[in-house]
Amino acid sequence: MLEEMGKAAKEASYQLALLSTREKNRVLEKIADALEAQSDAILAANQLDVDEARKNGLSEALLDRLQLTPARLKNIADDVRQVCNLADPIGQVIDGGVLDSGLRIERRRVPLGVIGVIYEARPNVTLDVASLCLKTGNAAILRGGKETWRTNNATVSVIQQALEACGLPKAAIQAIENPDRQLVSEMLRLDRYIDMLIPRGGAGLHKLCREQSTIPVITGGIGVCHIVVDESAEFEPALDIIVNAKTQRPSTCNTVETLLVLEKIADRFLPLLSQRMATCGVTLHGDEKSLPVLQKGPAQAEAVKEADYHDEWLSLHLNVKVVANLDEAIRHIRDYGTQHSDAILTRSLHNANRFVNEVDSSAVYVNASTRFTDGAQFGLGAEVAVSTQKLHARGPMGLEALTTYKWIGFGDDTVRQ
Repeated sequence: MLEEMGKAAKEASYQLALLSTREKNRVLEKIADALEAQSDAILAANQLDVDEARKNGLSEALLDRLQLTPARLKNIADDVRQVCNLADPIGQVIDGGVLDSGLRIERRRVPLGVIGVIYEARPNVTLDVASLCLKTGNAAILRGGKETWRTNNATVSVIQQALEACGLPKAAIQAIENPDRQLVSEMLRLDRYIDMLIPRGGAGLHKLCREQSTIPVITGGIGVCHIVVDESAEFEPALDIIVNAKTQRPSTCNTVETLLVLEKIADRFLPLLSQRMATCGVTLHGDEKSLPVLQKGPAQAEAVKEADYHDEWLSLHLNVKVVANLDEAIRHIRDYGTQHSDAILTRSLHNANRFVNEVDSSAVYVNASTRFTDGAQFGLGAEVAVSTQKLHARGPMGLEALTTYKWIGFGDDTVRQ
């Protein structure tokens, strides 16, 4: 089955690569319109998935990721339309010139070909991937989690109807409907047809893909994100940022998980933190220095465990650690971070520059929430993933991350001497 899907996707990718920007935008507009026209069917399928996931004990964080609402579906359709407005990178000449030999050479952006994506409990990923792949002339094979199979099937059906209405093969966007995990292992070896693989899920999925895939893998999306509060920070703006980074949508990978507070301000800052976290329903997990102060405040507080520093909470829980100085804060981020998104709250230009230069994450912030690490927020449109590695893409992956390039030489009966 997967072999046939791979062949069909590869053939479709050849056709997609020849489409003009106008033709690609037409498909995206049809998809967005169809999502709204068939929203009842998609939402009904999603509700069945949510009900079953709840019965099976899926966590509230994952249920939040899984749940579609009319407003969320409308936003997804609008995101697809927004991709129409983005500049098409395909065909862009990156650089070039005339060589001494007389050969005129240029480096031109082209599609990657076929993108494989494996993801869990995130129905919006289906549309994010499909829209960005189609805009860049790539085909896609999607494998969602068993929790979302009804939603994904309903969504892909809408996409394929739009493709066929535009005279394009429905194999351009395909979904693996069978929840059998063995199919994931088979997918990881379809290097003859799939050009790049993106896993979007937990650490176990990423480890499986790195170890077993014969296809180049882009890893990321696991966000053990940090915020450092230094001695020069203004408390009220700092607390506003922390509240946003923790509570705006706790189940996302760019939510802050550990707060590092410099020792000089801990006794004054932590009681204010407890008050603000109590109003938001956040449980604090303090180290040996912060816990005695936090337990005097109104927020629920308990001792942090070593394992807590390594994992995403994806919920209303926040680790708090008091550090002696910025050196210790940076060292903690290097030891426990996932190179996703980290921030410093400071009024010191020296500390801001040190943090930006010494923290090796895909997104680093000064006096801003980590929640901005997102393709749409960065002006990229939707994203296919947030890469925490360095080759070939890093951070939110938009259109350019789904392209490669080819060298093109124009001669005048030119031969090499």
